[in-house]
Amino acid sequence: MVIDSHAHLEMAPFDRDRDQVVKRAKDAGVEVIVTVGTTVVDCRKALEITRRYPGVYAVIGIHPHEVKDIKGETYDTLKEMAKHEKVVAYGEIGLDFFRNLSPRGTQIHRFGEQLELASELGLPVVIHDRDAHRETMNLLKGWNGSRRGIIHCFSGDYPMARQCIDLGFCISIPGTVTFEKNENLRSIVRELPLESLLVETDCPYLTPNPFRGKRNEPAYVIHTTRKIAEIKGKTFEEVAAVTTGNAKALFNIP
Repeated sequence: MVIDSHAHLEMAPFDRDRDQVVKRAKDAGVEVIVTVGTTVVDCRKALEITRRYPGVYAVIGIHPHEVKDIKGETYDTLKEMAKHEKVVAYGEIGLDFFRNLSPRGTQIHRFGEQLELASELGLPVVIHDRDAHRETMNLLKGWNGSRRGIIHCFSGDYPMARQCIDLGFCISIPGTVTFEKNENLRSIVRELPLESLLVETDCPYLTPNPFRGKRNEPAYVIHTTRKIAEIKGKTFEEVAAVTTGNAKALFNIP
C-alpha cells in the first residue's frame, strides 16, 4: 500500500471524473489519499469528498496565495471544520514568495496565526514553502507548538532538510524527483533517512515521468515511490511500507 500524502481532489480538474480517479488510485495500490483544501470553500469541498470515499482524508487551512482574503470569521469556520473525524492535519500554510499572490507581510503574519491555530486544534501542520526558505525556517524555529508536520513538496537544500527533520518535521517528496534535471532533489533523497520521508503527488500539479505533461492524479504516486526506491537502493515494497507507516503515524490514520 502507498499513501498519497498531498493531493487536491477538491479542485476543478477532477470534477468530471473524480470517481474514476479514486478507483484508478485504489487499483494501483494507493489505498489512502490526503486531499488538501486551500480556501474555506475548497476545505468544505474536501470534507464532502471524504464522506464519499472511505480512503480519503482531509487537511484544512488557508494557502499563502489566499491569506489576503482571510476575514474575521475564517478561523472560527476552520475550527468548526476541524471537528470532522476525517480531518487529519492543518494546512497547507506557509509562504510563497515566487508568485506573491498575497503581500509578503500578510503571508508572514497569517502563517504565524495559522501555526498557533494548528497548535490550538492539536493537529500536525502541512507547510508550503516556495522561494521563502529563510523566512519559513525562522517562523518554524520560533514556533512553540508541537512541531509535528510535513514540509510539503520540498524544494530546499540538504542542510535545510536536516534542520526540518531535527525540528520534528517529515519531508514530502513529489513527482519532481523523477524529472531528469532535478538531481538536487535526488541527492537529498539519497542522504535522508527513509523514516523521515513521505510521498505525494500535489495533483493535479507536478506530474511525474512517464506522464509529465498530463494532469497528475493519485495513482501516479507509485512512480515517485519507485524512483525513491531506485535512488536509495531499496525495494519498492520497502519504500512503500515505510512511507506509508510514516504517513499513518503523522496523520493518525488507522
